[in-house]
Amino acid sequence: MLVAEEAMTLTQLQAFLSTLDEGTFTAASRTLRTSQASVSELVARLEAELGTRLFVRGGRRLVATEAANELRQHARQALTAMSNGVDAVHALNALESGTCTFGVPRNAAYYGLSDLAERFHQSYPGVRVRLLGVNSALVAHSIAEGEFEAGLVVLPTDDQRLDIKPLARDEVLYASATRDPGNGPITMEEAAASVLVLYDAYTGWDDPTRKQLLNRAALRGLTLDPHLEVEHVETAMLIAASGQADTIVNSAIERSGAIPESMNTVPFAEPLYDTLALVSRKGESLSPAARRMAELAVRRVRQTGGTLDEP
Repeated sequence: MLVAEEAMTLTQLQAFLSTLDEGTFTAASRTLRTSQASVSELVARLEAELGTRLFVRGGRRLVATEAANELRQHARQALTAMSNGVDAVHALNALESGTCTFGVPRNAAYYGLSDLAERFHQSYPGVRVRLLGVNSALVAHSIAEGEFEAGLVVLPTDDQRLDIKPLARDEVLYASATRDPGNGPITMEEAAASVLVLYDAYTGWDDPTRKQLLNRAALRGLTLDPHLEVEHVETAMLIAASGQADTIVNSAIERSGAIPESMNTVPFAEPLYDTLALVSRKGESLSPAARRMAELAVRRVRQTGGTLDEP
């Protein structure tokens, strides 16, 4: 069937090649499922644009001119290129090709996301995957800069370039091997006076959870100054388990059973939460691959964190 009227040049080439193959406008019109008059007019317009005849009558059939034979190969290449382009887009929409760029928090494994890339690849082996797993502040920045399409992050993020869809929240707990849990929830005053080991040293106070703690302390005129800073929560827990310092963990880590037995956790007197959100660049649509990855990630978070409170 003929392509849309807006693509007149390609339509003319299609009519030209069909006429060349079939030998008459009538036969070409049957192949293209249009009228003989339409095919004749399209070829006439192409001839007018080229300033030369493409066919001359020779008995019952049209005879191709030298110009037609010269145009033949280029016309086929143009239509083949267009067809290949359409097929490529269809393959992309069918998740048979392309690249998916997606970000997750550094502690993604505690939300059931450790096998996210593997599961996606099993379902869509033709799609290349780039999965970024660093601090949420860096994930959010990479998405805002257009390096990645979307991702799951811990809030807050104040980047106005992002579209933010909160999903669930997970309580942040105070973890210690020396503090008696019988003393109840911990106040910011007590936390500020404690020896602390905090993780995500590279991101520092740009880390969303640490930023919340810092803001709460500042509202009370307090200063949070960790004695030790390490990169991974697992390292922080090992140090805390030895009794050298206290740390913070979220409920997902506690639910996973990763916290050493020597440690106890208590909530903050004023409950503190990590809010998980799906973020993407504002005003931009996700590719089919990124959209599917986001669906898988959100489902895994909700499945694994069945006790997560909705925000």
